[in-house]
Amino acid sequence: MKKYGFGVDVGGTTVKIGFFETDGKLLDKWEIKTNTQDNGKEILPDIAQAIDNKLAQESISKSEVEGIGIGVPGPVRSDGVVNICVNLGWGVVNVAEELGKLTGLKVKVGNDANVAALGEMWQGGAKGSRDVIMVTLGTGVGGGIIVDGHIVAGYNGAGGEIGHITVNNDEIEPCNCGQYGCLEQYTSATGIVRMAKRKLAKTAEETALRKYDELTAKDIFDEAKAGDQVAMVLVDELGEILGSALSNMACVVNPEVIVIGGGVSKAGQILIDTIQKHYVETSFHACRDTRFELASLGNDAGMYGCMKLVVE
Repeated sequence: MKKYGFGVDVGGTTVKIGFFETDGKLLDKWEIKTNTQDNGKEILPDIAQAIDNKLAQESISKSEVEGIGIGVPGPVRSDGVVNICVNLGWGVVNVAEELGKLTGLKVKVGNDANVAALGEMWQGGAKGSRDVIMVTLGTGVGGGIIVDGHIVAGYNGAGGEIGHITVNNDEIEPCNCGQYGCLEQYTSATGIVRMAKRKLAKTAEETALRKYDELTAKDIFDEAKAGDQVAMVLVDELGEILGSALSNMACVVNPEVIVIGGGVSKAGQILIDTIQKHYVETSFHACRDTRFELASLGNDAGMYGCMKLVVE
């Protein structure tokens, strides 16, 4: 194993790049703009240039670099081919081959949510475990499944799309994916606000939530912590929906740890406790001792997971 490697987390706005030692020590990190013009054709050349610049700056030869791991917001096949990244403007792109040619280095590619889960398993909230489910609760709901230390990516790279499990067959509003009743519609930051607006329209019950002109998920959790009954019910509903969905998943993959990340996870222990309560209530007995942890790597999880791809 060579001494150095790069973890590259590609988002729709910025590319986060981490320069690592292969034992997992992060030496430096920085961001470059994601250039999505002209169907994102400059994204990979920009990444290659940023890596070349860092190596020149540190006076490190490419012979000392094990490789590059890169996470992208879309399905990834095992051969490194990405099948449509809408946020980047990409159609079908062989990222492993193209970035490999540009840099002369070995390249491993993964889905961004999957590599975030891998990062939390390696150096984060699930460190020391090899069977992990990670759920990221943000604008949407993402996820990653790790079994025996390896990402479960599936046939087309769509494994771990936790946010699009159907949890309500009676939903009449579509999810962004086009289906109805997806987990994402209730347990994302936008989902709990949507549930709140529905509830406030149906009830005359007094609640502090009515004072907010632009209600956010943080407002709902803050008011729940302060004892607001309507907010507490909303948090409990989120926990019931997500806890039940995770208990069903646990019957398939039996995780040792479930890690909760994303912006909503900043709510902290109230979120973990509520999800875990409902998870235990609906779990198969052999899966009830699954641990719940908050993600600890924040926005760096993807970079760490990409580096882990390189050293696997």
